[in-house]
Amino acid sequence: MSGTPASGTAASGTAATPGQERPDREPGPAPLGQEEVDRNAELVAADPEPAAEGPEAVARRRMFARLLGEFRRTAVLVPLGDEPGPEEERGLLTADFNGIRFILAFSDEQALARYAQARREYAREWTYRTILGAKLLDVAVPAAGVPCGVALDCADGPDGMVFPPVKGIVPDEAAVDRDEDRADQGDIA
Repeated sequence: MSGTPASGTAASGTAATPGQERPDREPGPAPLGQEEVDRNAELVAADPEPAAEGPEAVARRRMFARLLGEFRRTAVLVPLGDEPGPEEERGLLTADFNGIRFILAFSDEQALARYAQARREYAREWTYRTILGAKLLDVAVPAAGVPCGVALDCADGPDGMVFPPVKGIVPDEAAVDRDEDRADQGDIA
């Protein structure tokens, strides 16, 4: 599989032959420090009183916060959609699920190849962009104009990850739960 290195936030590439390693790939993200884990855990806390949760729920929140932080700092592959036209005019590949659009992202070319195989489109050439996870969540999701999140490695079953459009993951203005706080405060009828 050929492609561009994951060094930029918006590089492009194509994937035609899955399975080859990419020696030009940058190393993975640096591990999170405890302070960043705590900050991310606070951001994704849905319950205003996390201390009321059991230790298992707190541990799951911390794990998700760690994964969110790693995703935000990592360049991922995002295939371009199937619409005809020049590459620069094609949008990112998305899928709709229960009224929410998800941008499909892949951690590497092997994950993209598994997706292509699951769709029985293994022989097709897949054009993709290499985009930083934070840029997907902070820029691409709000630009969608509809409720939108990111699905990472969606062909990998439980090893994949979904970043839904909720506060603490995407900007508040793009979050589907943005009106809950205002309703709780009596601002919305």
